[in-house]
Amino acid sequence: MHSTNAHGRQLIKLAEGLRLRAYRCPAGKWTIGYGDTGPNVRPGLTITEAEAEERLAHRLAWEFEPGVAQLLAVEVTGNQFSALVCFAYNTGLEALAESTLLRKLNTGDYAGAAAEFPRWNKKRDETGRMVPVPGLTIRRAAERELFCTPGDGEPA
Repeated sequence: MHSTNAHGRQLIKLAEGLRLRAYRCPAGKWTIGYGDTGPNVRPGLTITEAEAEERLAHRLAWEFEPGVAQLLAVEVTGNQFSALVCFAYNTGLEALAESTLLRKLNTGDYAGAAAEFPRWNKKRDETGRMVPVPGLTIRRAAERELFCTPGDGEPA
């Protein structure tokens, strides 16, 4: 099984940002560190940067890497795997599991899968309409670029 490479980890860190005090994310979940919404995140919690690194490594190793690996029916490179982990870290494993991106990938349509990343740049606004979010547009472009970069990258 692959693990998230250094490029994938850096992408997650840049996209999520680092917050050392728990806060509510736009989806209303308590969040800390590099986007950690794990079960032990609660109001008032504070952590160090080293703890944020540990939390990220733990969630990747125990939740997202095995989760993505389990969903794959085809071989992928380390860069492709890392891009998928980054995507799932943001959208959730359930969203990846039900996505056209994964369906195309699992039929061997790698180019078609890559073309799906930009479609995941929207959120529902206060009126219920799906609207593009600039930060998600940038994140999806970076994930797609990593997915399309040949090779395995450097292991994290």
